[in-house]
This record gives sequence, C-alpha cells and structure tokens, in this order.
Amino acid sequence: MKNLYRTAALVTFFSACEHCLGFLYRIVLSRVLGSEGLGIYQVALTVFAVFITATSSGLPITLSRIIAKHRTRGNPDGEHAATTAAILIALLFSVPATLLLFLLRGQFSQIFSDPRCADLFYIMIFGLSFTSVYAIIRGCFWGNKQFLAYSLIELIEEIVMIAVGVFLLLGAGGGVADINKAAIAVLVSYLSSFAIALFWFFRKGGKLYSPKGEFRPLLHAALPVTAMRTSSSLINSLISVVFPMRLIAAGISPALAMSEYGVVYGMVMPILFTPSTLIGSIALVLVPELAECFYKKDREKLAAYVEKALNATLLIAGALVPFFLVCGEDVGVFLYSNASSGQLIASCALLLLPMSVTLICTSMLNSLGCERQTLCFFLAGAAAMLLCVWFLPRYLGSGALCVGMACDYTISAGCGLWLLAKKTGRLRSGKYFLRLLLVLAPVAAGGWLLHGIFARFFGFFPAFALSGLLIAGAEAFLLVRFKLWDFRAVFSRFFGKKQKKRRPLLTTPEK
Repeated sequence: MKNLYRTAALVTFFSACEHCLGFLYRIVLSRVLGSEGLGIYQVALTVFAVFITATSSGLPITLSRIIAKHRTRGNPDGEHAATTAAILIALLFSVPATLLLFLLRGQFSQIFSDPRCADLFYIMIFGLSFTSVYAIIRGCFWGNKQFLAYSLIELIEEIVMIAVGVFLLLGAGGGVADINKAAIAVLVSYLSSFAIALFWFFRKGGKLYSPKGEFRPLLHAALPVTAMRTSSSLINSLISVVFPMRLIAAGISPALAMSEYGVVYGMVMPILFTPSTLIGSIALVLVPELAECFYKKDREKLAAYVEKALNATLLIAGALVPFFLVCGEDVGVFLYSNASSGQLIASCALLLLPMSVTLICTSMLNSLGCERQTLCFFLAGAAAMLLCVWFLPRYLGSGALCVGMACDYTISAGCGLWLLAKKTGRLRSGKYFLRLLLVLAPVAAGGWLLHGIFARFFGFFPAFALSGLLIAGAEAFLLVRFKLWDFRAVFSRFFGKKQKKRRPLLTTPEK
C-alpha cells in the first residue's frame, strides 16, 4: 500500500506541474487572443477532440486492463499482442479519417460558424494519427505500471506546446494569425510526444507481436468507452455551436455570444477542473490495481481501494469548495481581468463535488469491466445538459451552461456510486461525506464574512490573499481535529523510511 501512495504522489507531482503550466499558458492565450479569439481556438480544439476520442480514447484504458489480465496469468506474449492490435486499430481509424477530412474540406468546413475555426482545425488534424498511436503506447505504459514514463512524456508534451506557442505568439513575426500560431504549437507538441513515447517503448523492451486473438476482446471492451467519450466530444462540439446560437436567439450579439462561450470553456472550466489533477493521478494508479483485484476475485481488497479512492476524492474536491465560494470572483479578476468569469466560478463552486465523483467513479467502473453501464450513465446526464443549454439561455445567459453541467455530473455521479456499491457489496463513504460537509460549511460562512471585512478595509489583493490563507488554515485545523485527514499517516506513507525486517529469534522447521 505504501508503494501505491508513493506512486500516486509521483504521478500527482508531474500532473500538477503539467496542469499548472497549462493553466499559465491558458492565461497567456486569454491575454493575447482575447475572449473571442480564445472562443474560436476552443471551438476548433473541441471539434478536433472528437476525432482523437473516436480513434483512440477507449483503447488505452482497455489495453491497460487487458495487459493487467495477461500479467496476472504470466503471459508476456499476450501483452505484446494486445499492444500491437491496439496500434493497428488506432491506425485503421485515424489514417482514413484524416484523408477523408482533407478530401471533403470544403463541405466539412461549413459546420463552423466562423471560417477561422476551420483553419485551426486543419492545422491540428495533421497530428491525428500520431497522437492516436501515442495514446496506445501510453496505455501500454499504464498497464505495465510504468507511471514515470507515462507522466514524464505528458509533461514534456505540455512544455513543448507552451514553449512553441509562447515563441510564436510573443516572439515570432510573419503574417500568420495568432490563433493559427496556437494551433501550430498543438501540432508540434503531438509530434514530439509521439516520437519520445515510441523511442521509450522500444528501449524498455516493447515489442510488436502477432495480434491474432486480441482484436475482438479489445474492440468489445473499448467500443463502449470510445462511444461514451466520442459522444462527450460530440456533445461539447454541439454545445459550441448550439450555445452561442441560443444566446443569439435570446438577443445577444454574435461576438458577445462567442465571447461568453470563451469565458465558460476557456476560463471557468479550467479552474473548476483543478481537482482533476489529483483525482486523475489517483485513478491512474488505481486502475491496474483494481483490474488485478477484479480478475483475482479479491472483493474485500477491491472494496477497500474503492472506499479510500472515494474518500480522497471527496476530501480534495470539498477542500476547494469554500475557497471558490468566497474568492471565486477574485480568482477571475486576478487571473483573467474578467469579473464575469469570477462570478461564474463562485456560482459553480459546488459543481466540484459531482464532477470529481464522476471522474473517479467512471475510471474505477471501466477498470471493472462496466464500460456499457458508464456509457448509459453518461448519455442520461448529457441529455439533461442539452435540454438546459437549449431552453435556459433566455433566462440565465451563460449560466445555463453551468446549470446543464450540474445536472449532467449529478446524474452521472449518482448512478456511478450506485453501481460501485453493487459491485463491491458496500460503500461507506456517505458518512465521511456528511462529516466533511459539517466541517466545511462553517469555514465557508466564516470566510465569506471575513472576506467582506477585508475587502472593505484593505482592498482587492490583500483581501483575496488573507481570505485564502485563513480558509486554508481553518480547513487544515478542522480536518485534522475531526479526523477527516490524518496528516501524519499521509506524511509517513509518502516519506517514511522502510523498516528492515528482523529475523525471528526462534524459527520452526517447515513441514
């Protein structure tokens, strides 16, 4: 168990660095491109994500689970065969899709309301096959618990994108539009991660083996995950078109409608996905462990892993809720110089809980072979979200999208928890959640009162900083005091020295 915590800490460190750099880059983009340019960039990226999702999204997690199965049965040839089959499947989908998109460029470009979105998309699409194969190799690292390679290459990809993007946006001249330069940076990062991953794969003993017998199990398990994630990307793409359209129908100008979309998806959502850095690391490390427990039919250990993962998820997401409730508006002004983004961050603070629970539940259920069920849960939540986006913009403006997300994640989280309880036989995180709420509610109330006093007497930044520090200190004290967070145990698990085993004074002969 201690190795599991240390691995999670390592993955979290790299993931935190990656997300922090990406977040800073997002701030640069928002300052250089503006909210309208950021909205155009986000629309192109969202549509491109549909094709990445369709060609490879379900394969990495499925491959990691199948590799875990072969490893428990001592079958290394099966691991190599599954990896080869996954690479071939990714290429069989991505290469024809790329060629077809270029052949039908005139017709396909018409789906974009702004022609600049199409220009960005066709720059990024060159990297589709490369990033699809890279996703498969990453799944191989995942299944073999090579988390250092997995995390390091992801971080390098982010660094390359930021370095190229900043150089092109701030240092390079020429007649290329700024939003096109941002797309070129994305393409270069995909090519670099593919090259590094391929080199690492073969250097560490990776092999291409006859894929016979592995195509069907891979496709059978990967298709529901791919369908869910492709549907998610399609819905996001649909929302990128429908949401501005419904805002325009409500009387908002086209430029302002695109700006509102850029605020929600380009500014608010990156903040709300802050817990995903830690929760994604927990899920990444747990998936191979849960798969092994599942195939070994060790239900007791499986239930223990699930309970600890849920408690950690609730703690991480819950600890951020008071800060965003109190200081959300300040965050938007401080990072983006945009008060409306801050107001949405504060309004959506409670959304952190169902979002985070959905993330961890979906990962754990997919590792237990429940891909079809998670697809159904997703579709139910997505239907509620689309209804909100269609009917509520007239009354709530950009807040309609946040309400839709709340409905989506609440439905998905509730269904995921129900199925996990059924699979493990028990789910005792409810009591932990209630105790957590009782601790965090007074912290949020006290923080709100103090923030108002600080803002009146000290000004913007001192009020922001003092409120954040006091909220963090109060949370840490109360969480430790009411035994919701064992700081000493966590510290010893991550940094404690291994104790040497002592030989017993008396031994008994083996029978």
